[in-house]
Amino acid sequence: MLSSAGRGPHRLKPVPPYYLDLAHSGLRMPIGTDLLLHEHADVAEIVLDGRRLGQVTEEAARRYGTPLAVPLMDLRLEKADLLDNFGVPEAQVDAFHFGAAPSETDLARVAASIDDAFPARCQAHFDSIRYIAGKTNLVPVGMAIGPFSLMTKLMADPIVPIAMAGMGVTGAEDPGVLMAERCLALAELTVHRSLRAQARAGARAIIVCEPAANVVYLSPKQIEKGSDIFERFVMQPALRLKAVLDSAGVDLIFHDCGQLNPLMVRQFGERVHPAILSLGSSRRLWEDAALVPKDVVLFGNLPTKNFYSDTVVLVERVRELTLELIANMRQAAHPHIVGSECDVLYVPESAATIQRKLNVMLTCGR
Repeated sequence: MLSSAGRGPHRLKPVPPYYLDLAHSGLRMPIGTDLLLHEHADVAEIVLDGRRLGQVTEEAARRYGTPLAVPLMDLRLEKADLLDNFGVPEAQVDAFHFGAAPSETDLARVAASIDDAFPARCQAHFDSIRYIAGKTNLVPVGMAIGPFSLMTKLMADPIVPIAMAGMGVTGAEDPGVLMAERCLALAELTVHRSLRAQARAGARAIIVCEPAANVVYLSPKQIEKGSDIFERFVMQPALRLKAVLDSAGVDLIFHDCGQLNPLMVRQFGERVHPAILSLGSSRRLWEDAALVPKDVVLFGNLPTKNFYSDTVVLVERVRELTLELIANMRQAAHPHIVGSECDVLYVPESAATIQRKLNVMLTCGR
């Protein structure tokens, strides 16, 4: 077992019994705050108002009958915070990619900004957690993108440099690999800053989302042949952020809805050892139960990305999939919370369809 620094033995923090109790209680829940947000006419104003955003988070938790107050899965916030250091206007953040590797000076400047003010939307997110922690009896949950996934959003074409790094090419040998290494370093600094701010706001658990840590970006063939690409680019940053959360007394909920292989699932479960491991609908959770420690609660993984369509997923199919998942997880004897495979996004003209299917997911077989 590796430590968060990658050397020597590391004693895993036990998963708090609270999450196991939730699983054994039969809890079902989507990550559905975005749906509730869009029931309001003034969405643009709410996302800048921490109290009102917290009230929407509370409203979602109450509607779906869960004690976990899960905020919006807005994975753009950390990128916006990082690029604020580089003077990138908010309207250009989503499309921005570095044209060359950030410099050592850039890394030092970002590291030195650890206590700087956050952009308005980031601060509203933190204030919404503070509202849940101070004004409700719900469990305040935070949200952040993972370092690897943030790194992929900072580059126009991350796949080729990652593949080259997987072949053993170093940043000293190739500017693309250097860009990937430097962007990952910037991403990790930024995510740690966000995690600490959310912990200060009162988060008791934080969902860290690493959807890009998958077989599209990371070649299983390279890994099988001995490449350390998954270890260096995904696992070591994940272990370090887990150490940050452990030191703050905050529980980790690790989310990856990307295309994974068994090795990746096992590494996330055994070494990162989150309280909850949330996986996408491409995985069979009852088979993954054999790969994950018995005290790690599995979450998901109904195909909620397709709930907007009655052509792709009929209501009756939602019922069948939900009951099948429950039955198979009981047979696997692994703690599990029935949930969405990712966040359930508002889709214009389909909100009622999505809600109807969520209601089936939450109530069928009760």
